[in-house]
Amino acid sequence: MPLEATMIIIDNSEYMRNGDYIPSRFEAQSDAVKTIFQTKIDSNPENTVGVMTMANKGAEVLVTHSKDIGQIIKALHVTSSKIGGSIDIPTAINIAQLALKHRENKNLRQRIIVFVGSPLEGQGADEREMVKLAKRLKKNNVAVDFVAFGDGVEEDTNVLKVFVDNTTSSDNSHLVSVPPGSHLLSDMIISSPILSEDRGVPPEAMGDVGGASGSGGANFEFGVDPSLDPELAMALRMSMEEEQARQAAEEQTRQATVEPQLEPAVDKDDEAVILAQGLAMSERNDIEMGEDEDEEEAIARAIQMSMKQEEKEQ
Repeated sequence: MPLEATMIIIDNSEYMRNGDYIPSRFEAQSDAVKTIFQTKIDSNPENTVGVMTMANKGAEVLVTHSKDIGQIIKALHVTSSKIGGSIDIPTAINIAQLALKHRENKNLRQRIIVFVGSPLEGQGADEREMVKLAKRLKKNNVAVDFVAFGDGVEEDTNVLKVFVDNTTSSDNSHLVSVPPGSHLLSDMIISSPILSEDRGVPPEAMGDVGGASGSGGANFEFGVDPSLDPELAMALRMSMEEEQARQAAEEQTRQATVEPQLEPAVDKDDEAVILAQGLAMSERNDIEMGEDEDEEEAIARAIQMSMKQEEKEQ
């Protein structure tokens, strides 16, 4: 199990108020942060985890090198009232690197995990500047993982991927993109390469979770090997089946609303209807009545033709 000091940078920008992740972007992120903390500490009792923000009034370190989940929960609670502004990834990463440099146990490897749920701005959107920063981190033996979700999934994946490609050393840095859906953000992260080593799972056993890069993959269903984590695999499968059932029910309801109403069946025993059908058929076949053929004979002839037609249909 790895000996690591980890600094988690959370996105507390205005975009975290969106509800496209359950129950909101910020709450989903908070749950994922607690999952990462617990996994790191369970992996090795010497590990430490810190938390900082990168939006609102600027980057701010809330917890450094902690082994107490209570401090993490308190920091997340404080941050929930400081949502606003836009993210500044380069500044936050530089501060996180400085915090890791002052770790007490120098044997702990350095890792930064960045949550990106909003569009990149400023130098964070400048690929050349981000590559410079990435190379400097690699030189200082700092691994960096990105968790892209929300607006960070589609807009910023390319820049973040280039960053990871220039930071990684022996496949120690990763990018995981998690689009909205019925799954939990924390579940997707715990089954991703970001935490594979902490869980004792070899990287080659991890699937391509959420478009993860910088990792091998056996392409298991949902990115999880059922033999390694059967409970998680079952939960993800049930979630997918529930979503498919919901979509099928919606489609059935939609089709029912647009399906044309069937016309009521004609009562063939109704003498008046038969008479009308016979007269209509008589007209369609251009029945010619003689000048001396009276009305009763015409009706009888029409009824006779109608009955013959009905027998053919039967």
